[in-house]
Amino acid sequence: MKILKFGGTSVGSVESIGAVLEIVKKSYEAGERPVVVLSAMAGVTNLLTRLATDAAEGKDFLDGLQELESRHFSVVKQLIAVKRQNPVFTKLKIYLNELEDLLQGVYNLRELSLQSKDLIVSYGERCSVLLVSKIAEQHFPAVHFVDTTQLIQTDSHFGSAQVNQPFSEQSIRAYMAEHESTLLFFTGFIAANEKGRVTTLGRGGSDYTAAIIGSAVGASAIEIWTDVDGMLTADPRIVKKAFSLPVLSYTEAMELSYFGAKVIYPPTMIPAFLKKIPIVIRNTFNPEFAGTVIQYDSGKTLLPIKGISSIPEISVINVVGGGMVGRAGFSGRLFTLLAREQINVVLITQSSSEHSITFAVHPADAQRAKALIENEFELELQANKLAEPQIEDQLAVLAIVGENMKQTPGMSGKLFHALGRNGINVRAIAQGSSEYNISVIIGHDDLAKALNAVHDAFFAKLNKTLHVFSVGTGNIGSTLFRQIREQHGFLLDNNDIEIKVVGISNSRKMLFNANGIALDSWKEQLQESGEQAELELFVRRMKQMNLPNCVFIDNTASDQPVPYYEGLFQSNISVVTCNKIANSGRFDQYRLLRDTARKHGVDFFYETNVGAGLPIVRVLRDLMMSGDRIVRIEAILSGTISYIFNNFTGDASFYEVVKTAQQLGYTEPDPRDDLKGTDFMRKMLILARDAGYPLEPEAVQLGAILPEACIHAASVDDFYNELKAADAHFDALKKKAQQESKVLRYIGKLEEGKVDIALEMVDSSHPFFALSGSDNIISFTTERYKERPLVVKGPGAGAEVTAAGVFADLVNVGA
Repeated sequence: MKILKFGGTSVGSVESIGAVLEIVKKSYEAGERPVVVLSAMAGVTNLLTRLATDAAEGKDFLDGLQELESRHFSVVKQLIAVKRQNPVFTKLKIYLNELEDLLQGVYNLRELSLQSKDLIVSYGERCSVLLVSKIAEQHFPAVHFVDTTQLIQTDSHFGSAQVNQPFSEQSIRAYMAEHESTLLFFTGFIAANEKGRVTTLGRGGSDYTAAIIGSAVGASAIEIWTDVDGMLTADPRIVKKAFSLPVLSYTEAMELSYFGAKVIYPPTMIPAFLKKIPIVIRNTFNPEFAGTVIQYDSGKTLLPIKGISSIPEISVINVVGGGMVGRAGFSGRLFTLLAREQINVVLITQSSSEHSITFAVHPADAQRAKALIENEFELELQANKLAEPQIEDQLAVLAIVGENMKQTPGMSGKLFHALGRNGINVRAIAQGSSEYNISVIIGHDDLAKALNAVHDAFFAKLNKTLHVFSVGTGNIGSTLFRQIREQHGFLLDNNDIEIKVVGISNSRKMLFNANGIALDSWKEQLQESGEQAELELFVRRMKQMNLPNCVFIDNTASDQPVPYYEGLFQSNISVVTCNKIANSGRFDQYRLLRDTARKHGVDFFYETNVGAGLPIVRVLRDLMMSGDRIVRIEAILSGTISYIFNNFTGDASFYEVVKTAQQLGYTEPDPRDDLKGTDFMRKMLILARDAGYPLEPEAVQLGAILPEACIHAASVDDFYNELKAADAHFDALKKKAQQESKVLRYIGKLEEGKVDIALEMVDSSHPFFALSGSDNIISFTTERYKERPLVVKGPGAGAEVTAAGVFADLVNVGA
């Protein structure tokens, strides 16, 4: 025998009731002898509760009654044959008349007791089950409507009554024996005390009804049909990557349910737990999906945890004082007081010094709990042995749950790393000795961010999502977006990383979309839907969105984003930049940014500051981290200057080579911006600082390429005139190099903490001799690479390689 329980959404419409009957039919025809338990139609219990409250307050309730009648009568008209409708209308009308009389009595007395409220809300299940059973009579040979107030007996704790299990099970077994060949439809949620007064079973009451019946008859399974695909790893409304779990143990399911997973409730499982009856969570609207089986033992699994659950609203009360230290019975006295007053304590933690106890309660109970403690411990407060209890509001509980956590090292570390990496402060921690649950209290506003970050951390088979906010949409920014779009599938398949660009800004417009901006149409979206750009607002909005694993990308050459870097790090947002300004300004700024990023556990990547797409910064960092010592660094770090001197050969004049370089787009509009060597100087300064030398920009010895007259020319045209006039100077350099079988190279050197950049002549034994095109090159001479230096060579400029370097840094953040 199998118990099929359907929730309110499953009987909330004509279509869903049709789906319910199909599921019952399939079970019936398979010989599973189904017993059906139903809730009230979706929203009806809340409606009845509101009508009862309105009546007690002297408000009109007739419109609500009319709505209730219309909903049920509409289903009768659509799903029951005309010749069968009158008896159903009659019985429903009797129920509705009784309900109206009850509400009128509450209205007259202006009083609503819990007993009256239970009786009023019971009509939701009665109407629903009567209606569905009458529809089922058209499809099955023998159907019977069962009012469980006649079978399940409880105490008189109205609103959340306790079941007399032995009596109820005996009544159910006797009734089932009399109706062996009948398809039975039971009302969920409602019961009666020994005097026959209607009671309700509280939260999850219909599930509880199903479990009681299943326990009584020794069912093969209890199926809870709802509107989700089983129990998920997290709340799918918050964590889009949440997925259904195939198997859970009773203990795991209870832990998840207690901390907010609303698919099933802990009391539901107790009768099934005692009889080891499996509970299966299925989706009425996706009946082919297997759902989640909750059983005695979940067996071996590769999942590190089973789920992440939460309570979004919680208050914490701190009780502190020296009078607690070493005093036996204090905790018992405190929690006995709270239990006596029906205040549920969600979580408890106590310092090892016994100087403080912290516990969490629902916000509605916080002030009352504080007042009770102050009254109970009045003498201790007056004697200053205890401080006044303090309440912290706007908090939430996050819990990771799973039997696999037991005796598995690293679970706590992974949890707290995920939270810390995203700047989520933990206010309190609790872990039981069973090791099935680790709970933390965090700020309410951080809950969504925390759930997503922790879900990414524990379910490694899923893709880690990076949320990217990018400033700058020029050549590099545009190319980066194209590369991200083209590599999206590869990153998912090979790196388990999903990159979502959720914010884009240029100097004119900015655009946000927490679900990700489509990168095949970002230009159109930015133009059509973007708001006026304001960098301060862009950064503020990024922080307010509070997404996990955030990365800010600066693809500008502007000094405006730089002042925001420190605040981004403090908000636990990583920064990836091709903008050199932050790292080549004053040394104290360079040091501050690194220290802040390190303190907050985020990344500051800037590989493209030195060699565009070449791995120069990373190689230097790896050498130093491995304990190698830098003896000397030599580099050519300007693609423009590299191109000019590589082509300053034969009969070509220096003037002609520079002019050609500009026409090919290798130089800035004013070639002096390249030939002054300022950009080169910044790159060498960054390398020197990363090598451990606290240099200021003025400490770099920058040798000149151009004569003074060229540098100080009034315009670009004047510059070219002066450059042509200096042909003799450059030809003399070229001829001297040729006579000595050497070539001209503009080389930066770092040695013994000093940086010099100068025009040199090198012979064929030098690694820079054979440089061609616009390539960059760098040579590391270290203790390990002393005889043969480590050389990195390749394209050092261009949107493709620079964007690729930014992209690589971004992926490294995800790694």
